[in-house]
Amino acid sequence: MSVLSDLNAPSHDQEDAAAANTQWRACAIILVLFVVAATLGAIRKDITQGFDEVAHASYIAHLQRSGEKWPAFEEMRMLDPSSFDFTRETNYLNHPSPYYLLLARLGPSLEGHPEAILIHRLLNVVLGAIGLAALLAVGLVAKLPRLALYAYVVPLAGIPVLVPIAGAINNDNAALAGGAIATLAAFQHLSTGSRAWLLAALGGVIVASWAKFTGLLLAGGLVGGVLLWLSWCRRLQFRWVVLIAIAALLAIAPYVALFAEYGSPIPMTTGAIAMIKTGAQAVGWDSAARLTPASYAAHFVSEFVLEWMPTLKPRDPLNYAVLAIPIMASLAAFAGILAAALRIARGNKDPLEIVIVAGALAFAGTFIVHGIFSYRLHVEFGWLTTAYPRYYLPLGALIPLAGLSLLGAIKQPLARGMLLAFLITGPLVFRLAGAPLG
Repeated sequence: MSVLSDLNAPSHDQEDAAAANTQWRACAIILVLFVVAATLGAIRKDITQGFDEVAHASYIAHLQRSGEKWPAFEEMRMLDPSSFDFTRETNYLNHPSPYYLLLARLGPSLEGHPEAILIHRLLNVVLGAIGLAALLAVGLVAKLPRLALYAYVVPLAGIPVLVPIAGAINNDNAALAGGAIATLAAFQHLSTGSRAWLLAALGGVIVASWAKFTGLLLAGGLVGGVLLWLSWCRRLQFRWVVLIAIAALLAIAPYVALFAEYGSPIPMTTGAIAMIKTGAQAVGWDSAARLTPASYAAHFVSEFVLEWMPTLKPRDPLNYAVLAIPIMASLAAFAGILAAALRIARGNKDPLEIVIVAGALAFAGTFIVHGIFSYRLHVEFGWLTTAYPRYYLPLGALIPLAGLSLLGAIKQPLARGMLLAFLITGPLVFRLAGAPLG
């Protein structure tokens, strides 16, 4: 039994067509509301509030000023957030340049022009909209029934950081777009065997990878897992191997270059070290006793939960209480992942479940790498804040899809109805009762 066969009930062709039209309209409305909200955020946002926007804008401005395509990180400086003139402060970003180069070429000059940031933010709204549209399309092309579709799209629309990041200059938007395209295309390739969808999946991996290292791990891990499954089933055509190899080389090329230049695909530049040292000293982390690996792992997971709704404002008891919602959703998703894996092991070949398991493996691998990297920063500098869920936006479909997998495995009507209600209403309650973003 598969996710789709368990969730879909028999219906007539006319009813199917009417339901499909309703679902497309619902997703279109969600996308329009997202674009409107992100655009309003782009107009109103204070550049100094959250998500490192000054640093991202400074990277773009450096490329515009220097004309370089691959900058030396040590030479990049920060913009003054008021005047947009360069200061002497070293930029701490260490990402590959393609995302920043794209905005540098498409957008107006930023240096000395604070007003120019709006156009760059709107370009990010476009990237965010592409990402959300691709994620919504997964539910539509999977032909989920109405309530199951709502259980999928509501959690996506309710991701707390989705709108604020889309309305800001941030490479997470490019990673989201690439990862979402890769997810949709991987599902479609599994469903149709089309080479065009394979190329789209590989292209999505390249876009996500060129945005940031976590994009490489997440999108590359998902598509890589799907390709391994196809190879194991002898459905991977030999003539595709060259295309896959070329795409893999393109995806990792920026990190090979970084490793050759700095000795690491995620280099600790002068600016990054200075930022971490200054931040750690400001709150006394540098002189505090270091946590053991087990204690740090517990801290990392708890911080990850808290940062699902990031805020610069104090949280009240209600804000903390509703954190139970994403915890419960994660537990349901974990159970759904196990259910999908068991069904695959029993011979099921449902594309949605293959995507779920491949995405889960990519998420787990990335989370481990992320935790190890963060712990090293903690040991060396005392640093304690790196567990950001927004890094995992390229796999935004995973949790809601895994929730549907669990829903398909439940036979008891009452339990099934309760889970469905939770999947739909939980994200709304959390978004309303969680700490306000700031």
